[in-house]
Amino acid sequence: MRIVFMGTPEFAVGTLQALVEGGYNVVAVVTQPDKPVGRHASVLHAPAVKVYAQEHGIPTLQPEKMKDENFLEQLRSYNADLQVVVAFRMLPEVVWTMPRFGTFNVHAALLPQYRGAAPINWAIINGETQTGVTTFFLDHDIDTGRIIMQKPFDIPDDADVEYVYDGLMELGAQTAIETVDALIEGGGVVKSIPQTETLELHNAPKLTKSNCKIDWSLPTKQVYDFIRGLCPIPGAWGNVSLPDGTAIEMKIYKAAKCGGKEIAGNVAQGTLIKEKKHIYIMCGDGPLELLILQPVGKSKMDAAAFANGLRM
Repeated sequence: MRIVFMGTPEFAVGTLQALVEGGYNVVAVVTQPDKPVGRHASVLHAPAVKVYAQEHGIPTLQPEKMKDENFLEQLRSYNADLQVVVAFRMLPEVVWTMPRFGTFNVHAALLPQYRGAAPINWAIINGETQTGVTTFFLDHDIDTGRIIMQKPFDIPDDADVEYVYDGLMELGAQTAIETVDALIEGGGVVKSIPQTETLELHNAPKLTKSNCKIDWSLPTKQVYDFIRGLCPIPGAWGNVSLPDGTAIEMKIYKAAKCGGKEIAGNVAQGTLIKEKKHIYIMCGDGPLELLILQPVGKSKMDAAAFANGLRM
């Protein structure tokens, strides 16, 4: 079976690597164009998928537009039986219908829950105790196609995005291989089921600065989940108040629940409290301990280092 793989970030490399090392016939890779980086955007940075493909001698296509006729002609020339997509972009119908066995996607959630660009983050932010991966056939809408396989993955209460990302990258690769094997065994035919729309659905929109801002009026558990759901990147941020009335902006990368800890006095939400080398912040129903933070314009530091330089 001739396979074209489509993906961009490190998460997609896990599946591509499993296909290559498993001896599957990956005839080409499609990924995003190199991105300019650096202070003056003068250096081009290659996607992780491209780096892996080039290291293994796999032809790589990097179209600016997926409907470009030159790109479509190149893609057709590989005569793929199947396309496998992981963490890429929305494909036009002319692309996902091109292979005779279709195109399937590996999504880092249990669809139909958490359709969208950031399913891992939003599952943690919402306090989910379980997520997973889904393989499904592409159709006209985003993440709505017929489900082929699903595998669950437990989220510990103290897990951040990095932990879940690594776990789902491995689980996604395994599930992709099983899906390809099922298609090979079935001669391109595999059982799939439509997604149900009767559930209360949670979406996973792209992360922006505005939806990464912490609301200190929320209960401590929700603030705690919000922080770990954005760690290590892009990082949750918020405006915090010092007892002297000044306000600063900072990112919070790690926090800890405090149980029934009480803070003396009437402390407003979003206010920092220092107790020896510990830093707490008042939320909607009590304090949350801050462990790793980054005041705007400064380096990331632990709470003890921040407390040493803080007069409160």
